[in-house]
Amino acid sequence: MRFLRQCFAVMCVLVLVLAVAASAADNSRQPNVVMIISDDHCWTDYGFMGHPHVQTPHLDKLARQSLTFRRTYVPSSLCCPSLATIITGLYPHQHKVTSNDPPIPAGMKAGEFQKSAAFTEGREIMNRHIEAVPTLPRLLSEHKYLSLQTGKWWQGNYKRGGFTHGMTKGLRHGDEGLDIGRKTMQPIFDFISTARQEKQPFFVWYAPLLPHDPHTPPERLLNKYKEKTPSIHVAKYWAMVEWFDETCGQLLKHLDDQGLAENTIVVYVTDNGWIQNPEKPSYAPKSKRSPYDGGLRTPLMIRWPGHVTPQMNDELASSIDILPTLCQATGVTTPTGLPGINLLDQSARTQRKTVQGACFTHNAVDLNEPSKNVEHRWITDGKWKLIVPGSEATQPKQAELFDLLADPREEHNQIAAQPEQAKQLHQKLDAWWNPAATK
Repeated sequence: MRFLRQCFAVMCVLVLVLAVAASAADNSRQPNVVMIISDDHCWTDYGFMGHPHVQTPHLDKLARQSLTFRRTYVPSSLCCPSLATIITGLYPHQHKVTSNDPPIPAGMKAGEFQKSAAFTEGREIMNRHIEAVPTLPRLLSEHKYLSLQTGKWWQGNYKRGGFTHGMTKGLRHGDEGLDIGRKTMQPIFDFISTARQEKQPFFVWYAPLLPHDPHTPPERLLNKYKEKTPSIHVAKYWAMVEWFDETCGQLLKHLDDQGLAENTIVVYVTDNGWIQNPEKPSYAPKSKRSPYDGGLRTPLMIRWPGHVTPQMNDELASSIDILPTLCQATGVTTPTGLPGINLLDQSARTQRKTVQGACFTHNAVDLNEPSKNVEHRWITDGKWKLIVPGSEATQPKQAELFDLLADPREEHNQIAAQPEQAKQLHQKLDAWWNPAATK
């Protein structure tokens, strides 16, 4: 009898070992996910998007290998709310991170404010907003994914977003995380090695401060672009774009060298646009923080060999689609009530008629009431685009309507000539979200 009990115990251990091995094997077959997020990068400034001077060979190759949406929009043209949307699949008025920073108390200067208790308390409220909703790394962790945060991350310590590993400790913008790309790619390579040793699928958030200012490109790249423009500021920005492209090449090569490319989904998007001011080291109008395409539009790429057919696509897409798309691709349960679609579903793409969003104040007026922070709402059906000012509007202060196909730079307001078109789009915009009805 004792012998039988010992045999039974051994058999139980063997069954447990085999179950663990099977689980590890299953996890190893789950696709890895690498998300590349460029920062302050205009939708025109890629080789594959037709720029005459900027060279982006690695991203051009990725675009050829991907389902590439050339008409993608982020809902808001400011870093913090845009990144929060990418990681939650929610619009800023839904996740409530609408601005880069909390409200500034009356009479306090910006530099003083960022060292104050009011700033710390405000950022804590913003961090809790992200903790209150599902995030991609938290969802993936339920399927045993390891996840790494690098680069831009505004919402406190990386763990607060659900990442298992990360670089950012909790300061505004990303603190140590901002070394990625500019100084090193090693943390990503080390993390991938760890995930492989533990036989777990992985998710990498690569969101470097590139081509974001400070525009301090390698001299070899700056010299290259000095010959192509009379503006040193434009030359620096173009060189930053190519520098960013080089780092993407390093990351993608590592996937190839490690034999991981076939089982890794690579997603590319930018957080918001940037048009370089040729006269000074800052952005020009109609770019970052604006409701124009220069601030909102981006290419979006999805590469998954053997699963996604490469194609250049001009259907409308949005950064709100990234989370539901990746949930479907990885077998993770998609949270209910998300506004985005699965971009790998042709039927869902065909049914979409518009994309829309809202731009908010840089410093929130109210951290808990998104309707109080609205500068502009916007909506496009791919041809027509309507911009509607909100309570905190700067420029423009009047509604504008543009024919994007005929006027991609949005220079000719057609609202007086096309009142019915403007009315129809306005009705759809209000049906999506009307802040006046929520106050």
